[in-house]
Amino acid sequence: MNNLVLKPVNSAVIIGSSSGIANAIVDELIEDVDIEQIITISQNENSNLSGNHGNDINHVHKVCNYSAQSIANVCQDLSSIKGYLVKVFICNGRLHSVNTEDETAISPEKRLEEINPESMQALFHSNAIVPMLWLQQLATVVNSKQNCVISVLSARVGSISDNHLGGWYSYRASKAALNMLLKTTAIEYARRAKNVKLIAFHPGTTDTELSKPFQANVPEGKLFTAGFVAKQLMKTHQQLVFDCKAEFLDWQGKTINW
Repeated sequence: MNNLVLKPVNSAVIIGSSSGIANAIVDELIEDVDIEQIITISQNENSNLSGNHGNDINHVHKVCNYSAQSIANVCQDLSSIKGYLVKVFICNGRLHSVNTEDETAISPEKRLEEINPESMQALFHSNAIVPMLWLQQLATVVNSKQNCVISVLSARVGSISDNHLGGWYSYRASKAALNMLLKTTAIEYARRAKNVKLIAFHPGTTDTELSKPFQANVPEGKLFTAGFVAKQLMKTHQQLVFDCKAEFLDWQGKTINW
């Protein structure tokens, strides 16, 4: 891994870079000749670029524990390339967990009786609060005359108007909260960072650790590879209009009702 390039270059930032979708996004960015520097951010110490590529790209990895102070420290470092961040991907998210020494098992609730306040708080923290802390600190980092797309992984189940099945209380609510935070942030960014386009992206059911316990019920042809999802996300970038408004888009580039 190299040091942060301070000269004018087009940089992309991937937050939560250890996830399956984030890794696939990195692979796509490696092949993008317009991207000269990739900055990966995760709780893990190591992050390496994969694949063979002809793009002479600089890679920087930063460790962040996703506390408010740690996020602020990373964004302070990113401010040295202010004006050249052209893509930011926020890939933090949580749906379930297993028992460990530090936490209680979390799984989507099917009934009201299954709601647990600690589990609900944990999902809200990962799915809504952490992305918002990044948006808070990035406001001054991305503010420039150069267009920048900030893509945040959301989910269709976060759509209030599209909720016809019920269940999954905490996950649905945390993603709905994320969507509202994105819409609200876009209003303020329209005053402070007019060059930024915010999108909430629904990747569909993707073959990652997040979806593994639920894949048996996925219809044939509806379980996507992370590589496919990353390519679809990049395609949505090509059709975006920089209108200072947030959009909620699915993997086909189609609008989802908030």
